[in-house]
Amino acid sequence: MCKCTKNEQTMKQIISSTHAPKAVGPYSQAIEINGTLYISGQLPIDPATGAFVEGGAAEQTAQCLKNIGAILRQAGYDYHDVVKSTVLMADMNDFAVMNSVYARFYNAPFPARVAYQVARLPMGALIEIETIAAK
Repeated sequence: MCKCTKNEQTMKQIISSTHAPKAVGPYSQAIEINGTLYISGQLPIDPATGAFVEGGAAEQTAQCLKNIGAILRQAGYDYHDVVKSTVLMADMNDFAVMNSVYARFYNAPFPARVAYQVARLPMGALIEIETIAAK
């Protein structure tokens, strides 16, 4: 339990992990406020190389979720704390592949989730995932 004043409890905290890709625009990797962590959309970028992982939707989904895991850990959360995910896909035909990889990262009770096919993702990615976690 935080022994903070009400003002301190509601202050936004910027979360940044060196084990996830750096934010390259006017956004943060994640923001925590009032026991809730909002993780920006994660692309399938390997933070060690700064490039997309090799492979297709399965490999890209796994890398997105690894990046999310690094940010969760940096903030003192884990996958069990995730309450909502939004999955953006370049092609809905990749849904089954994405879903099978996604299932390896989460256990029941599973977070709420929505998945959309979008016209285009940054840098030509096949998958992007944003996440909300709560304590």
